[in-house]
Amino acid sequence: MWTASRFVVRRISTSARYYQNKLRLALIGQSLFGQEVYANLQKQGHKVVGVFTVPDKDGKADPLAVAAEKDGTPVFKFPRWRVKGKPILEVVETYKSVGAELNVLPFCSQFIPMNVIDYPIHGSIIYHPSILPLHRGASAINWTLINGDKKAGFSIFWADDGLDTGPILLQRECPVEPNDTVDTLYNRFLFPEGIKAMVEAVQLIADGKAPRIPQPEEGASYEGIQKKSNAKVNLAQPAEAIHNWIRGHDKVPGAWITINGQVVTLYGSSLLSGTVPTGQALEIEEASQPGLITNKGLVLYGLDAKAILVKNLQFEDGKMIPAAKYFSTGESSNLELTEEEKKMAEDIRGIWKGILSNIPKIEDTTDFFKSGAASMDVVRLVEEIKQKCGGVQLQNEDVYMATVFQDFIQMFVRKLRGEDTQEELIVDYATKDVNNMTVTMPYQCFINGKFEDAENGKMYDTINPTDGSVICKVSYASVADVDKAVAAAKEAFDSGPWGKMNPRDRGRLLYKLADLMEDHQEELATIEAIDSGAVYTLALKTHVGMSIQTFRYFAGWCDKIQGTTIPINQARPNHNLTFTKKEPLGVCAIVIPWNYPLMMLAWKSAACLAAGNTLVLKPAQVTPLTALKFAELTVKAGIPKGVINIVPGSGGLVGQRMADHPDIRKLGFTGSTPIGKQIMKSCAVSNLKKVSLELGGKSPLIIFNDCDMDKAVRMGMSSVFFNKGENCIAAGRLFVEESIHDEYITRVVEEIKKMKIGDPLDRSTDHGPQNHKAHLEKLLEYCEVGKKEGATLVYGGYQVDRPGFFMAPTVFTNVEDHMFIAKEESFGPVMVVSKFKDGDIDGVLKRANDTEFGLASGVFTRDINKAMYVSERLEAGTVFINTYNKTDVASPFGGFKQSGFGKDLGEEALHEYLRTKAVTVEY
Repeated sequence: MWTASRFVVRRISTSARYYQNKLRLALIGQSLFGQEVYANLQKQGHKVVGVFTVPDKDGKADPLAVAAEKDGTPVFKFPRWRVKGKPILEVVETYKSVGAELNVLPFCSQFIPMNVIDYPIHGSIIYHPSILPLHRGASAINWTLINGDKKAGFSIFWADDGLDTGPILLQRECPVEPNDTVDTLYNRFLFPEGIKAMVEAVQLIADGKAPRIPQPEEGASYEGIQKKSNAKVNLAQPAEAIHNWIRGHDKVPGAWITINGQVVTLYGSSLLSGTVPTGQALEIEEASQPGLITNKGLVLYGLDAKAILVKNLQFEDGKMIPAAKYFSTGESSNLELTEEEKKMAEDIRGIWKGILSNIPKIEDTTDFFKSGAASMDVVRLVEEIKQKCGGVQLQNEDVYMATVFQDFIQMFVRKLRGEDTQEELIVDYATKDVNNMTVTMPYQCFINGKFEDAENGKMYDTINPTDGSVICKVSYASVADVDKAVAAAKEAFDSGPWGKMNPRDRGRLLYKLADLMEDHQEELATIEAIDSGAVYTLALKTHVGMSIQTFRYFAGWCDKIQGTTIPINQARPNHNLTFTKKEPLGVCAIVIPWNYPLMMLAWKSAACLAAGNTLVLKPAQVTPLTALKFAELTVKAGIPKGVINIVPGSGGLVGQRMADHPDIRKLGFTGSTPIGKQIMKSCAVSNLKKVSLELGGKSPLIIFNDCDMDKAVRMGMSSVFFNKGENCIAAGRLFVEESIHDEYITRVVEEIKKMKIGDPLDRSTDHGPQNHKAHLEKLLEYCEVGKKEGATLVYGGYQVDRPGFFMAPTVFTNVEDHMFIAKEESFGPVMVVSKFKDGDIDGVLKRANDTEFGLASGVFTRDINKAMYVSERLEAGTVFINTYNKTDVASPFGGFKQSGFGKDLGEEALHEYLRTKAVTVEY
């Protein structure tokens, strides 16, 4: 016997397959599990000749009976099969009349006589939620957790006289996670895989291939149903044993302790790792040290001084409260109900009466459970209210938290009014009327789901590069803010819903986030334009557009992260199974640059989140606003608090603390090579955290004389001037074959003269301002060095005479390999051109590869053989052939040599945020 009926489950269907051999089956049992087994056996072509289940309760049929009656399958509802140990002859004869060849017992709470068990030609098979012979008897799942087993599973065995000792037909196993409960084990494995296994077992019997493996007595255990009187927690144990005891009794019968002479039942236990939250001490009888009421719940300590966290408490009168509210006083007074709400309350009273049919009248003081309700009645109550009062989303937990009718109505009305929702996000916006809209911009640190000032109160100005004006003041995070953000991310990973979330649900939230970004794309693009200088049309298409695509792409990966099975040498006479699991790393830090503020955030954080990690992100100091707006949208998307934290500030302070922090397990960085080297060193010294680096570039673009000249000119310009040259893969040096060199330069200059330089919010603008003043000054200095070294300045090299940080598109020719501008990255709109002799393919390849950078490269030629030859020999992470800047969310992006290591985008990006665990099982 087991208590599966009290859980909320998903409908599972086994895949349809054709089998030649079919059987006539009798299904004996009940529950949603029985219903699913019935449906899938029917789907496979077996004939269910009779369903034997329990009588209706309060006029409501069992789910198995409902499904069978709908199909026209004969249904028999016997309250019992035997009296005083002897079979009821009428019942047995009725059963025999259906002519079953096999009895299938997916979940049976009744004792079935052996003359029924053995009657069919193939006998009977039954499902048991343990790996027999361990945990024979009732409540097997509970005992799996109570005993701290490292693996759980189920057995399908040939039914015996009720002692669970019959021969095994098949078994399945799964690992037990540290904070698994009966519910999570059942929903994750025992329910869906159990349905598939029951169908498989029946087919094995039909095909004459079903084994009968005798159960050994070695390792066998016999355990009955736990009673409340026996469920007291022994606090004189290690924390893990206490945790196992509590979760093994959750929710029936409930493990309990004594506080102030009163029995208090504990629900929702989890192992506590990391720093224990602060709170108020609570004396607990027989405890080695006082407990602690914190804002997370009740902390209990084991003899080993380790701790567990308990979510909910239930008192002797049946009332359940969040443990965090144990010391709370002055509970809010009862709500005054409207006439419509009063009508709903009476409808709910009627639902209670239908369930509690033994109670003459439902009073305000009626307690749901003390009046005889069971766990299955909780599901019925929730579902009936959902049908009657559409729009109110109740959970089973809500019933346990408000067991008295008047409390239940108060809870229901609060949900109806939306007063039970999480604390509303409070945002102090900086607003600006610009681009025919009013943009609202958060400007504070975003930590643990809230916007708040930096701890030291410091702020700094973020500047609009179009005119040099101040957009707003932004919080300047300190080391203390980083530590707080990391603690929030660690709590969210270790104990929050994100770490426990089904991957598909995680993907659903990321899809929702992408949708919200799309809904706000014009506002995001406007903020990007005024904060980074990006031309609005480019910001809309690329900065924001590709960010949305990136989140959608990685949302789709959430439930497709898989390990592998590996054949290894067997240790005879035993056999081994080795498989790998892909697991998230934990808390990750991300440091992004200022050239694509939102897109770089998306490239790294989408993969990080899809893999199941939590993150602390530092935007570039000069472009923090789209990251903070993104933080606001994550709350609207329902991303749990602490999963995403944004701390604006300086790289030397905030970024360095991230590299040094011992609780951060991975740091992803995009920026300069010197800073990347410093980060790598700090990450190694601190805790050897994983690192991925996308650093500087000096990407070569080789243009051969057999190219499509129009295309080479157009894309050659784009390779340099795209996003004002503030582009990590920008072509840092063009090599143009001698015979077309002069024509190429002439045509490039003609096209530059047509470019419109101006306000990035003007839709006709081609070229906006450089990101910030210091960068503009470096570009002007870069050009001066080029001229001094003897390169020919053909065009540009000056600041445009207008407000803001505008740099004229610039072209240098006659650049020799030893020159500064031939070796160093400008990261601006500076085209550096060198010519090479006609036909000297190997010579130009040697020159192109003569750099310590290896991020990207390109080649233009109509000769595909030449193109492939060159692409195979260019030392760069990306090679463009007859195109440039063509990146896609599905294509991995990253460099070689001092351009860094690790990949953004594509499936490979996920591996940057995952670890591989190898598991070997001997059997």
